[in-house]
Amino acid sequence: MPSTGQLLAFTVVSLVFVAIPGPSVLFTIGRALTLGRRPALLTVVGNAAGVYLHIVAVAVGIGPIVARSVAAFTVLKLAGAVYLVYLGVQAVRHRRAVVELLDRPVAEARSRRVLADGFVVGITNPKSIVFFAAILPQFVNPAAGHVPLQLLLLGGISIAAALVSDSVWAVAAGAARDWFGRSPRRLAAIGGTGGIVMIGLGVQLALTGRKD
Repeated sequence: MPSTGQLLAFTVVSLVFVAIPGPSVLFTIGRALTLGRRPALLTVVGNAAGVYLHIVAVAVGIGPIVARSVAAFTVLKLAGAVYLVYLGVQAVRHRRAVVELLDRPVAEARSRRVLADGFVVGITNPKSIVFFAAILPQFVNPAAGHVPLQLLLLGGISIAAALVSDSVWAVAAGAARDWFGRSPRRLAAIGGTGGIVMIGLGVQLALTGRKD
């Protein structure tokens, strides 16, 4: 297993990485403004599950291949971008329906859909797999053996940090939505704003290149 020093060092790196708002945070905020606090928290869980698959891929040796392949990187990037734009357009189109959702609990089917949306955005975020493929191996202790298990453990630390950080953003954005909810017109406007955030995020992801 990694040494205590390696675990602490990677924890610090993970905290810095998740503290900088990126696609996951912006998507979570967009969902909180559009659907509310609970769906946003479900989005955080789904997104974390998708990102953890990147860690599994790195642990079994697939991650570095994707990280080095321009084609694989581009496919993941564009798939994620298209899906984000689609979700954003849907949010803008149905922004007035947000008012009706304010006092209605999220049904089981919708909960599964929200989790699935978060999962898709997480797994199609190429930046995560590039980060993990580049950073995780640096904190492994080869002499201790069980390298895949070490990678999964380190990745779990990063995911735990992301869950806490993204959940804080979800709660904060959900609270802002509740304040806007005092006015149906303002709430519809904030729902549309959440959709625009997701569309902008999708466009930004599609236009983001890589330096190799």
